[in-house]
Amino acid sequence: MPASGRQQTSGTAAVRARSTDMEDRTLIERLARHLAAADPSGWQARIEDAASILAIVKEPDAAMREAGDVGTWGAMIDAALRARWAIAQPAADLSESGGADEEGEIMMTSDVVGHDPADWVHLHHGQEKTI
Repeated sequence: MPASGRQQTSGTAAVRARSTDMEDRTLIERLARHLAAADPSGWQARIEDAASILAIVKEPDAAMREAGDVGTWGAMIDAALRARWAIAQPAADLSESGGADEEGEIMMTSDVVGHDPADWVHLHHGQEKTI
């Protein structure tokens, strides 16, 4: 067998191994890794971008509705979106952080946090109660 044939075979095997490796990952992780092709080690930072794409494709177009079951499609996309919570998110850059929500679960950037300590209070006129 010529040397070039061996290279092709080993190259094909590598492609198959990569393909199998990606098939074992969740859809949202595969999307995030694809979006991070320029920086493969930073794929976790692209999880929310991947979730946004999935949210967009959740609503099928006319051709998709004609081809299959809309309910099944929606359930599949919902399952893919839920998978994002099982993926470790990258550590937040606390130097740019404006803090976190009360539970410490959602980091807020400094541009969304106002300087008025009562910014978080939202009163609807006509619903305030006087004592």
